[in-house]
Amino acid sequence: MSKIFSRIAGFFSSRTLVGMDKAGNRYFTRKEEIDGIVKEKRWVVFKGEQEPTSVPVEWICWLNGQRKIAPTPEEMAELEARRERIKLNVARLKEEEEKKLKEGSIRKSMSSGKVGGPDLGSFIRQFPSSAEGDKVEETSDKTDSLRQTKERPKEEEEKPVPESTEPTGSGASFRPGTWQPPT
Repeated sequence: MSKIFSRIAGFFSSRTLVGMDKAGNRYFTRKEEIDGIVKEKRWVVFKGEQEPTSVPVEWICWLNGQRKIAPTPEEMAELEARRERIKLNVARLKEEEEKKLKEGSIRKSMSSGKVGGPDLGSFIRQFPSSAEGDKVEETSDKTDSLRQTKERPKEEEEKPVPESTEPTGSGASFRPGTWQPPT
């Protein structure tokens, strides 16, 4: 019982105020020796309602031990000003995009036709779905063959296809450990 009482008394007597944030939350630290090892405990005392979302990122990093030194008031002010500038820049960008949409300049640049989209017809032809799909596949095969003959010169068509050097399957006659690489 005396250990518990001494710990509670030590908790209140040996804590050190490290700093405060904009919301009024106070941050404390205390050095504690456990099994011969000195450890630092860090915690926050919220002003008013305990709302963890009111803790700034810099203080969260300090509480978790990702920062060795607590953030200074000057650093916090500088970071807050930077965040405000970023918010203003984002608002300006949104306004500019809305203005361009109203003018139609984005729509015109998208419909200029300079960049072609993917060939969805050839993708869909891979998947016959019904009798209609079969008819579409037949007609599309005919147009594909016509397109290929127009695009390819006759020299390419006459070239012989070289034999593959890849191994082929041996099916039912395969026995493990008997395969030898080709010489």
